[in-house]
Amino acid sequence: AHGLEKGGLTPFGKQVVARLQEKSMLVDLAHASPKVIDDVLAMTKRPVLVSHTGVQGTCPGPRNLSDRHIQAIAATGGVMGIGYFEGAVCGLSTEAIVKAIRYTANLVGVQHVALGSDFDGATSTAFDTTGLVRITQGLLEAGFSEGDVAAIMGGNVLRLLQAQLPTP
Repeated sequence: AHGLEKGGLTPFGKQVVARLQEKSMLVDLAHASPKVIDDVLAMTKRPVLVSHTGVQGTCPGPRNLSDRHIQAIAATGGVMGIGYFEGAVCGLSTEAIVKAIRYTANLVGVQHVALGSDFDGATSTAFDTTGLVRITQGLLEAGFSEGDVAAIMGGNVLRLLQAQLPTP
């Protein structure tokens, strides 16, 4: 998403994605350019993940997903984790995070939305994991049911991992 050419997959990249699919590994499209997303979606036979992202509908940005990509990722059965950082939601407030989650859920359904914290130290966030209660409360206040909140707070990712990753 941040490269100069923002090109698609190279022939080697296509081989890697095909091999990941054969090995039942999930492809994470975080940091991918729109063209890479298109290329992966054109060849995937399995759900894809976007571990931490934002959405263009609430926050324009080079890494944030267009409505078309949100819908295509959901069509694979995939899940998108909404980030807590400025570039993902155009703010650091709970309200900005909840707004992006609500937008995505309204577009494709709650089952395709998750948290995408990106708590790796490379980004600034308004809170650490002890502040997740703020998102829980914000989601409830925004009208999400307790079941929806449980799905967003981890259930959707757990479901995806349990269904898609190989078992020993």
